[in-house]
Amino acid sequence: MHKPSDIILQSNPPQLEQVDFSLAQLADKDTYEKELKNIQQDLLCLQQALFHQKQRAIVVFQGWDASGKGGAIRRLTQPLDPRGYQVYPIGPPTADERSRHYLYRFQSRLPAGGTIAIFDRSWYERVLIERVENLVPEATWQRAYQEMNEFERTLTDDGVRIVKLFLHITPDEQLKRFSERLNNPVKQWKLTPDDLRSREQWPRYHDAINDMLRYTSTEANPWHLIPANKKWYARVQALKLIFNK
Repeated sequence: MHKPSDIILQSNPPQLEQVDFSLAQLADKDTYEKELKNIQQDLLCLQQALFHQKQRAIVVFQGWDASGKGGAIRRLTQPLDPRGYQVYPIGPPTADERSRHYLYRFQSRLPAGGTIAIFDRSWYERVLIERVENLVPEATWQRAYQEMNEFERTLTDDGVRIVKLFLHITPDEQLKRFSERLNNPVKQWKLTPDDLRSREQWPRYHDAINDMLRYTSTEANPWHLIPANKKWYARVQALKLIFNK
């Protein structure tokens, strides 16, 4: 009889304070474009292998507001066959979704054989925004750590590859990017009152993120913490981590 593997947390999970931003950069634009092109070609080959083997993969992007999740996802999907992946931007749950278990809307978006599901935010919002903004009781988000570990274990035991990425930026870099959005008519839509309110809660989000990393970075499905002050570096690093998984 099959016995599911025990959930083993990483003994030294990544924490935000450990990030060294000084080392996380590329020499110049030519280096960036060369590395990006190479890893994109590798990812296209990986997608083709997943398709032929009918394997499934999930990529989870989490990060601070303006940390570059959208830019990294665009570079990830750029070389891929659009028939073989789906991007899910996760916002607030609908009334119907709120009436169900919070994992329901993610279970209904799991990838079919030979495809990739890419989540721009994910089930981890339960222990981030829902925790910090007091949208659910403490007992509810405390319970969610184990629920999410179990959810991912069922997927891994069923052969699904999972890659979890968190893009980390400094408060000063976030403020710089917010200012750029505010002063650029093409990007103003990206800046919302919720972004500004969340910024005021930076210390609470900091603690919530570290707890998420501590309690849900497992040996089977670890978190990868990416220094994202330099967009070129963060994009290339994200794609390399996805390929190497």
